[in-house]
Amino acid sequence: MDPKQTRLGVLLALAAYFIWGVAPAYFKVIWYVPANEILTHRIIWSFFFMLALISVSRQWRSVKTLLQTPKKIFLLALSAVLIGGNWLLFIWAVNHNHMLEASLGYFINPLVNILLGMLFLGERFRRMQWLAVLLAAIGVLVQLWTFGSLPIIALGLAFSFAFYGLIRKKIAVDAQTGMLVETLWLLPVAAIWLFGITDSPTSHMGQNSLSLNLLLMAAGVITTIPLLCFTGAATRLRLSTLGFFQYIGPTLMFLLAVVFYGEHPGPDKMVTFGFIWAALAIFVMDAIYTQRGLRKSR
Repeated sequence: MDPKQTRLGVLLALAAYFIWGVAPAYFKVIWYVPANEILTHRIIWSFFFMLALISVSRQWRSVKTLLQTPKKIFLLALSAVLIGGNWLLFIWAVNHNHMLEASLGYFINPLVNILLGMLFLGERFRRMQWLAVLLAAIGVLVQLWTFGSLPIIALGLAFSFAFYGLIRKKIAVDAQTGMLVETLWLLPVAAIWLFGITDSPTSHMGQNSLSLNLLLMAAGVITTIPLLCFTGAATRLRLSTLGFFQYIGPTLMFLLAVVFYGEHPGPDKMVTFGFIWAALAIFVMDAIYTQRGLRKSR
């Protein structure tokens, strides 16, 4: 790949995962708002934020070009469902004191990325990558076998986001245009739910305080910026390389959960965390070793 594009992809990946790592603090501020309601605000305000962004950057030609390819439009409907489900599960987990399991999901995600890269993109596994994926699988199985529990939230987050990244990479649509179409697909459902169905103390914006409404509207910015960074990185980096940066977000999330929000991992979670961290250590060392080998060969 073009070295300049690769460097830009690295910067975008770092930005995306850092913002995602600290994003739970935002959702904790509005913990009293139901998760499905927060999701509708994420969709609605993300759509309008993208409209403004595309207008300012004069990207409407890209939108017009995309509209001439119905296959990509329908694939973006699938990616929209995946990211919408991921958002809902994440918000619910954070606001119901399952931030540790959410962080576990995003620790697992880079290993799922390299698995999908092999299965669908023809990316080759190196031996150490096989070992990393095997350790992650063992960690989940040990939790299931020994403690009788399965990290459903973690697995749901890991696989939904991994498949989202895969689809966006296959579609090869620029970040802004793709995000606009995705939120457009979700907008009617979100609007009907918020304005026509749900009825809670916070669902009527005319009765909310200005500060709460501003916080709810900020969900669009908090959602859009890191996702744009991620999709921009996904089109510039190999899926397996993108997974290299994924540990930043869940590490910050783990620290937030333990240090600031009083969550403590039980024995079952620590067993799985131990295996996942060992797998990631092997994954990172393999990536560093491989990169050094490539530099020497040049």
